[in-house]
Amino acid sequence: MLSDLRRLSLFAIVLAAVSFPPAAHGQQEPPPATTVPTPEPPHRPRIALALSGGGARGLAHVGVLQWMEENHIPVDSVAGTSMGALVGAVYATGMNTTEMHDFVKTIQWDDVLLREPTYDQLSYRRKQDRSSYQVGAMLGLKHGLNGPNGLSPAHGVGLLIDRIAFPYSTISTFDDLPTPFRCVATDMLTGDAIILHDGSLAESLRATMAIPAVFTPVELNGRFLADGGLVNNIPTDVARSMGADIVIAVDIAPPLGARDKLQTLAGVLDQSLSLMTIDHDRRALQQADIVLAPDLGTHTVFDYESAEEIIRMGYDGAARKAAVLRPFALSDADWQQYVAARDARKRAPQKSASTLEVAGVTGDAAQHIERKLRKILNRDLDLKELDARLTHLVGEGRFDSLGYEGFTQNGVPALRIVAHEKTYGPPFVDLAVNVNGSGTAAFDFSAGLRVTFMDFKNHGGEWRNDLLLGSSNLAATEFYQPIGDSHFFAAPYAFASKTARNAFTGQTRIAIFGDERAGGGFDLGYNSGRRSELRFGYQIFTAKLAPLVGSAGLPRVTGSTGELRLRYVWDSQDSPAVPSSGTRVIATLSRVLQSPTLVHSLDQLDVQTSTFIPTGPKTSLFFNASGGTTFHGTAGPFQVFALGGPFRLGAYLPQEFLGNHYGYAALGFRRDLYHLPQFVGRKIYWGGWYEAGTAFNDPDSVVVRGSVNLGVIAETIVGPIALAGAVSPTGQSRVNFSIGRVF
Repeated sequence: MLSDLRRLSLFAIVLAAVSFPPAAHGQQEPPPATTVPTPEPPHRPRIALALSGGGARGLAHVGVLQWMEENHIPVDSVAGTSMGALVGAVYATGMNTTEMHDFVKTIQWDDVLLREPTYDQLSYRRKQDRSSYQVGAMLGLKHGLNGPNGLSPAHGVGLLIDRIAFPYSTISTFDDLPTPFRCVATDMLTGDAIILHDGSLAESLRATMAIPAVFTPVELNGRFLADGGLVNNIPTDVARSMGADIVIAVDIAPPLGARDKLQTLAGVLDQSLSLMTIDHDRRALQQADIVLAPDLGTHTVFDYESAEEIIRMGYDGAARKAAVLRPFALSDADWQQYVAARDARKRAPQKSASTLEVAGVTGDAAQHIERKLRKILNRDLDLKELDARLTHLVGEGRFDSLGYEGFTQNGVPALRIVAHEKTYGPPFVDLAVNVNGSGTAAFDFSAGLRVTFMDFKNHGGEWRNDLLLGSSNLAATEFYQPIGDSHFFAAPYAFASKTARNAFTGQTRIAIFGDERAGGGFDLGYNSGRRSELRFGYQIFTAKLAPLVGSAGLPRVTGSTGELRLRYVWDSQDSPAVPSSGTRVIATLSRVLQSPTLVHSLDQLDVQTSTFIPTGPKTSLFFNASGGTTFHGTAGPFQVFALGGPFRLGAYLPQEFLGNHYGYAALGFRRDLYHLPQFVGRKIYWGGWYEAGTAFNDPDSVVVRGSVNLGVIAETIVGPIALAGAVSPTGQSRVNFSIGRVF
């Protein structure tokens, strides 16, 4: 549907121009009408609705139906495309308009339209990927370097559709719905309009809503189907073919732009896309007996946050046509008869499932899904719980989407899980572009990738490989293998890295050192699944600390380090970049057995915490606290604690303060500033915070330094982009910026 991409970026507009051809000439004839019992009193015309697509603007259909219901105007059949099909299907499955309105209110559109589950719904391993590699590319190496054939596999949309269709999983034709229904999809191989009238209602709705380049197409009955708006956005012919005497078309397409719109390239392209299908739409509207075209103002296809206003505008649009609609109104008695007949065709959702079947995958993958869902069998079926479990499975990274439908197996209620594996991996590729700067005094740029092989050697095993080049360099590999079917795991790893470290005399930077390390280790641990991980292991590496820039007389340090480490991570935050709620804790206890300059072994503890507390729909307070101590002895150059830099005292340079011990705290807020277009990013935030900290060797020489910070952060598909100014009470100031991660 062309209008679904009108307000995207210029890139998406051009992409849509390629993906959305004019209406194909080989449109498939709709199937003949099926004669079924319909909920109508005798001796009146049969009324069909033709609901057009239009993204968020399509929610106006809810308002139109609400006005018609309040005025006792019956609907005997519905045909829809894209969002019109979704709204039409909700009505066709028996909901009245009050229930429809309440249903729309419960939908969290930002989450439903995400390309993958929210950060909190990801498995712990995938959270690590998103935290370290925040470029929003979805790539794999299964068939060479490639990505999905759509920006989103629409898992969230699919679950929404499954919930709607679930009571009608076993119907043989859409004429068996309380209100007979049709939807239109486009065959991407032939260009034909495909009228979907039987089979899986859920899969049919996925197909009609699969906007090319935005949602992945749907393979159904041997066809490669996408959004029906490409060839029949206002399906009046389909509505007529269902035996209708009166066809009411609801057109929610935005009007053509005025002359001033054509003064920009984007405006010309946008207008061109509208003109490509305007002739087909006009011919479709000529087949309608009544046309409703609600005035939806400047609302775009992605204005889901304005759902209430759009529904109201749809209601007002129908009210303006009251003179031509009211002649079809039923008397109170006839209306009650119509409603009773429609309600009698409603089906209750399946209450439980005794067996489980997995479609779409076999072998270990199917068995894994069965094990994860075993607990929902033989008890009351909670669809919200099922949605959550399926989303967590998708959050493990192997599947594009998971859906469900009910059926009966040997007279016993059963549940079928429909799995869609990602076509481009594994192995999967995550990208990172990290830019960090503090004015002209410090600038770092690094770029790299992570390649993850899944089910390596054994089911659940992962082989993770990192490569990062630039100001910071890293090559690392880890083999992660769960032990049996438990949460315990073993993880041998190896790495080589080189990073830059500042050296100071007082507050004057005198040199930049290169910190080079190469080694490996072995960990045993426990992974809770989503939020926490505990590791214990031994690590050994050789290291060199040598000046890169600055005084040539500075000493070099080389040698090997061996240490035992116990590390615990808890992460319940809802974003890797700018959380609104949740807590992250990273606690590391180390016993350093040997290291350059150390005479005796030493013990260290480092704890870092970050907590966000929402205080309203747009604002959250946050509190960061961290501290570390060397229990006895003196830390060597590879164990010393450091402060300085963004969120470590932003008015100072990184590593400006070193010591055996440190303490740090920050208190601030972040607030929503602007909502970015879907598939471009999420939001832009602004915030302010005060931080204080100290790094010291002797408790008698503690000096606490502070920093006041104010900045903005944007969550984009290339990762977070942050800009913040910081000033200390003593006059030091910096402008810090970053791309790819929050400083």
